[in-house]
Amino acid sequence: MRFGYWLPVFGGWLRNVEDEQMETSWAYVKKLAQRSEQIGFDLTLIAELFLNDIKGEEAPSLDAWSTTAALAAVTEKLELMVAVRPTFHNPAILAKQAANIAEICNGRLSLNVVSSWWEQEAIKYGIQFEKHDDRYARMKEWLAVITSAWEKDHFSFDGKYYKVTDTVLQPKPAVKPLIYAGGESDAGKNLIAEVCDGYVMHGDSPEVIGARIRDVKERREKLGLPAMTYGVAAYSIVRNTDAEVKKELERITNVSVSSPGYNNYQQWLNGTQLEKKVSLEDYSVSNRGLRTGLTGTPEKIAEQIEKFEKAGVDFFLLQCSPQLEEMERFAEAIIAYQPA
Repeated sequence: MRFGYWLPVFGGWLRNVEDEQMETSWAYVKKLAQRSEQIGFDLTLIAELFLNDIKGEEAPSLDAWSTTAALAAVTEKLELMVAVRPTFHNPAILAKQAANIAEICNGRLSLNVVSSWWEQEAIKYGIQFEKHDDRYARMKEWLAVITSAWEKDHFSFDGKYYKVTDTVLQPKPAVKPLIYAGGESDAGKNLIAEVCDGYVMHGDSPEVIGARIRDVKERREKLGLPAMTYGVAAYSIVRNTDAEVKKELERITNVSVSSPGYNNYQQWLNGTQLEKKVSLEDYSVSNRGLRTGLTGTPEKIAEQIEKFEKAGVDFFLLQCSPQLEEMERFAEAIIAYQPA
């Protein structure tokens, strides 16, 4: 099992706690990334939003792409999984940028391709916002341009959304970046099975995640494609007693309509197609992380990790608060005891 985490580019993950002691700064994320390598974490996901949906639109947030480029130069082992949204990036230009970052980090770059959901953010930044299935159709063309530019020169493409002519990209990435994506709609899962190397899922129980993995595996096998990897988001709380866990859960889930990050709750629901309705408590932390159940004593969490491993999960992407301190706790109590 591999253990990764979400880089806190939004200053935290809680919509009801104003200051989580996680400064929205390059200094903090650099310190966190370098320390995470030392304590056993394998990868970090750098999310992309131009506005802050956790702390409110007026709050600061770091840019994903430039932060990833900087991390490439100051880390040694971490896989850098940067989120990119096709509607926000020209594919041929991004292919060039990605090849350069992959060179800087010796092939540790991967892309998490995200279908945009926040219409108001797109409007504020002058970006075209499309209907759900149209976004996946665009994504397919976008990935075709990028992967072809990485593989061959004098490449041309003429599609509905993109057109490039006689494209040359040098130097090409020595290690082709892996492509991850998430989605629960049929359109999303079909595309992921067809063109991606990994499937990243919102948090849920081992049973639900296992069924989702089987679904995508079947779609991929029908296409005659090789196996892919599977990851799931999780919010971690490691404590010595159940009473301590309960106290922490109560602290982080009392979101109200007055919380800064509440405003786009309905927008998020309307902009996605989820298999199950998300409650406000689920939304209190990002990406349904509490549903994964990595909260409890070290023994309980170890048992839950084993269930996910049996269900086919290859890696976790953790969120916690405050991030550095809780990751230290998780590494000491959980990662240190994982089989080599």
